[in-house]
Amino acid sequence: MPPYLLGLRLGGRRVLVVGGGRVAQRRVPALLAAGADVVLVSPHVTASLEGLIDAGRVDWRARRYERGDCAGAWLVQAVTDDAKVNAAVVAEAEAARIWAVRSDDAESSPAWTPASGQAGDATVGVLLGGDPRRAAGIRDAVVDGLRSGGLESRHSRRKPAGVALVGGGPGDPGLITVRGRQLLAMADVVVTDRLAPGSLLDELADDVEVIDAAKIPYGRTVTQERINEHLVEQARQGKFVVRLKGGDPFVFGRGGEEALHCARHGIPVTVVPGITSAVAVPSAAGIPVTHRGVAQEFHVVSAHVPPGHAESTVDWEALGRANGTLVLLMAVERMAVIAAALMRYGRSSDTLVAVIQDGTLPGQRTLTATLGTVAGEMAAAGVRPPAIVVVGDVVGVAREIELIRADMGRDP
Repeated sequence: MPPYLLGLRLGGRRVLVVGGGRVAQRRVPALLAAGADVVLVSPHVTASLEGLIDAGRVDWRARRYERGDCAGAWLVQAVTDDAKVNAAVVAEAEAARIWAVRSDDAESSPAWTPASGQAGDATVGVLLGGDPRRAAGIRDAVVDGLRSGGLESRHSRRKPAGVALVGGGPGDPGLITVRGRQLLAMADVVVTDRLAPGSLLDELADDVEVIDAAKIPYGRTVTQERINEHLVEQARQGKFVVRLKGGDPFVFGRGGEEALHCARHGIPVTVVPGITSAVAVPSAAGIPVTHRGVAQEFHVVSAHVPPGHAESTVDWEALGRANGTLVLLMAVERMAVIAAALMRYGRSSDTLVAVIQDGTLPGQRTLTATLGTVAGEMAAAGVRPPAIVVVGDVVGVAREIELIRADMGRDP
């Protein structure tokens, strides 16, 4: 007969786990995540379980199972590698009318643990009596669908309200967060810009309204004030609005301005952080923004106005004296002035510089130069936005990695 699936609410309830091996290592964290008070009986435990014990999250009885251990438990897990011990544990639990799971013998187990997974607020459990691998495969397919938004319903009774500021990541659609993709799949309206991963828009339902709020450098643009108005207007109509941005909403994304505008008009706002291009794009080009013995700090700078401009709040003199990595955003058109300022304030003209255009996208390309030559080389190569500029010795680490890779497989 098929099993009867039931979701146990274990918060504050005692759960006994007998056995400290690999099966326990998988199950104990899930029990803790459900709020259970876990008592672990085993003479030995894995290193991962020992970490949970040292953190005070698990009550460990460092001995073999003894009759009476099941007393007071709501659920028992018999997960030792000794069939006789598991049978004895289940027999005691059955006599006390406590549900028990036996890991080594499904037919003798009063209860089964499903292949389970979590996607947002949805918990998925799959049972295929005696075929755990197939159950896990189906579980993975369902969880992946929920995480990607492919199985999400826009007509849920618990549908989000208001506006979600979603960071889409540096460009590659695979780098948006799970939460961001879930909310995007539930949107009635999406307000997007040119730096957001555009291919994600193809996955939206036909009735989702997409509002283009592009800001093209030196070209057509939608004012920030109009974007703010769009968010409030659409949300007031009872629609769930996703503001899809490139990178992270609060890293030079003007997300704070949009959140303030919504708050002033009584619109609830959810902020979903994104992977900022300031770190992700150098990483995609093999450049670590910090590296032991090379750079202990990095500075992220918006260069939308050049050094010396009345609206600039950047202390270029301090950055010229600093030894850390500089990551410059929106610097393409102003690189000559920026390089001159950094050299004037102390940076050597030989300082390595990398310019990464279209980072994480199929057309990604990297130009490597020095502070003294970078502006001319960028002009000659036709570098255009969006591009990230990395200044510092960490650029040499990427070169070293490339040389090692090139040497691999060669005859000595």
